[in-house]
Amino acid sequence: MNATPATPGELALRAARRGTARPAALRDARERRIRGLRLGAAVGSVRTTATIVVTLAWETANFLRLPEVTLSDFLLGTTWSPLLGAERHFGIWPLVCGTLLVAGVGATFALPVGLVSAIYLSEYAPPRVRATLKPVLEVLAGVPTVVYGFFALTVITPGLQWVCRSLFGDPVFPGYNATGAGLAVGVMILPLVCSLSEAALRAVPRSLRAGAYA
Repeated sequence: MNATPATPGELALRAARRGTARPAALRDARERRIRGLRLGAAVGSVRTTATIVVTLAWETANFLRLPEVTLSDFLLGTTWSPLLGAERHFGIWPLVCGTLLVAGVGATFALPVGLVSAIYLSEYAPPRVRATLKPVLEVLAGVPTVVYGFFALTVITPGLQWVCRSLFGDPVFPGYNATGAGLAVGVMILPLVCSLSEAALRAVPRSLRAGAYA
């Protein structure tokens, strides 16, 4: 059965619904601009990374050329006092131990809290609550680290001192302490732990959930 040919009005209406086709030259020019922007972003990222690596290597070489710095003292020394005292020491192990201590305190706080939060978001939270808490966690992940450091100095450490003064009558924590820094690091990595754990829990197949419930 032959179809009835469309009238010119129907053809015009169909063309209007489809939209006007863009010229090939305009489309190609737009694609070239997009490719140029992407290439520029990639080159800028590689250039920034290479600049950071070269700068660190240059400053490290200048540091190791100082007369009071030896490679054995730097790698094996247990004292870091580059500005105080008659003799300056540049042992790296106090920095390594301090970093591990702060990371341990942060992980001790963030792992259980983040896991419990992820379980609540994936299993128990209503959709409206989850839709509210999820963006809040993502906003916390975008806060600069210097803000967390200032938060540790002005809020966490005074809070720890107040608690110790109330319980023991003596502020045990000084102004600079690993506990305050570790708690700040824990708050900083909490969104990452919560997001990864929540995504992993929601990715579990329903059959495995039913078997675990059984």
